Amino acid sequence: MDGRPLLIVISGPSGSGKGTLCRALRQVFPDLAYSVSVTTRPPRPGEVDGVDYIFLTPSEFEKRVQEGKLLEWAQVYENYYGTPREPVERWLEEGRDVLLELDVQGALQVKKLYPEALLIFIVPPSIEELGARIAKRGTDTKEVIKKRLSCAKEEIKAAAKYDYVVVNDHQEEALKKLVEIISMEKMRRQNEEGSGHATTQP
Repeated sequence: MDGRPLLIVISGPSGSGKGTLCRALRQVFPDLAYSVSVTTRPPRPGEVDGVDYIFLTPSEFEKRVQEGKLLEWAQVYENYYGTPREPVERWLEEGRDVLLELDVQGALQVKKLYPEALLIFIVPPSIEELGARIAKRGTDTKEVIKKRLSCAKEEIKAAAKYDYVVVNDHQEEALKKLVEIISMEKMRRQNEEGSGHATTQP
């Protein structure tokens, strides 16, 4: 991926398939740097510390917030999530494209810090389908599923603040759309650089 580094932020309600799509994107673009989020929530079965998330205690998380070590952070479903600042800043300085998988609050915080960030929102084909996907995971109680669906409806309203919205009905089609969007944005920025429209650092 040549040209100015791209900071890609992907969001979507729980069960939208954003995590699976992010993993697939990293296979398509092997040079894409991926920031592992920190969280206070307990690991789900099969999740690996440092790979899926960096799992912290609430006091450890709070310490990182106070020390300014998080690029963004937010509370989601009674747990805290955040993005380590240092690796993201380092990768961008090195000219590498960076992928962040964030909730709506975090994504909009990043957009304020990096106005050129590319925000993509993943939506399910319907709320009914979303409920079926969450239930199929088998990790949440009926009460939690109900709460997640209620939150999802609110999150989807924020999709209008994103640069692109991708419907994840069929994963292969959604991935193809994501690849097209990222490739198109890279090309657009390269063209801007070539025409001298891009802002250059002194």
